[in-house]
Amino acid sequence: MLNDILLLNKKHENAARTILERVLAERTPKYIITISGEVETGKSEVAHMLGRLLKKEGIMVKLLHMDNYYRIPPLERTEWRKKHGIDKVGYEEYNWEEVERTLKGFREGKLTSVPCVDLFTGQIDQLTTNFKDIDVLIIEGLYSIKIEESNLKVFIEQTYRDTMEEQKASGKEELDDFRMQILEREHQVVQSLKPMADFYLDFDTSSEIFHY
Repeated sequence: MLNDILLLNKKHENAARTILERVLAERTPKYIITISGEVETGKSEVAHMLGRLLKKEGIMVKLLHMDNYYRIPPLERTEWRKKHGIDKVGYEEYNWEEVERTLKGFREGKLTSVPCVDLFTGQIDQLTTNFKDIDVLIIEGLYSIKIEESNLKVFIEQTYRDTMEEQKASGKEELDDFRMQILEREHQVVQSLKPMADFYLDFDTSSEIFHY
C-alpha cells in the first residue's frame, strides 16, 4: 500500500528472526510465506522486518499486502458493507482471481501488474513488478492464510481487542459503532481460519512460535 506508516519495534524483529530460522532451514525455490491475523496485530510490521532480514541473507524477496486485493475500493467499502450486510464481510471480499494471477507471475518469474491502494486518495493503482529472480514471496493480510500454495502459514495470536488502544492512537480509521461491528465480524472469520496455520506467534510470550 502506498503512503502507509509502519511503527517497528523489538518485538517485531524478534518475531521475524524466529520465522527466519525456519525459512532458512526449509526454503525451496519460489517459497511463499503468508502472515495472517486480525486488524492492527502487527502483520505488516512482522512481514516488513522479515523481508529486511531475508535481504540481509542475500535472498531476493518481495512483500505483498492483501489489502490491495479487495474487490471493493476503500472509498466505497463501508457503504457496500452497509448495503449488503455484515455477514458479507470476510474472505470472499478479496479478489482471489487477481491473487492467483499474481501468484502465477511469481511462479513463472514474469513481469506482472499488481494492484496497489494509495491510502491518500483511496484509489487502486496498478503497479508493474518483476518477479524474475525473486526467491521468496511474503504475503500479509487478514485472510492470506487461505492461500493454499503457501509453504509457511504464520498466524498472529493477538486479537483486535488486544490492540484497541493502539488502533485508537493510530487514528487510521474512525472506531464508530459500524466499524466495531466490522472488527467483530472479521475477528470471527479470522479465528475460524486459525487451524490452517503452521506457526502461531504470540508476542506476550517473548515472541515464541508454537507448532502443532
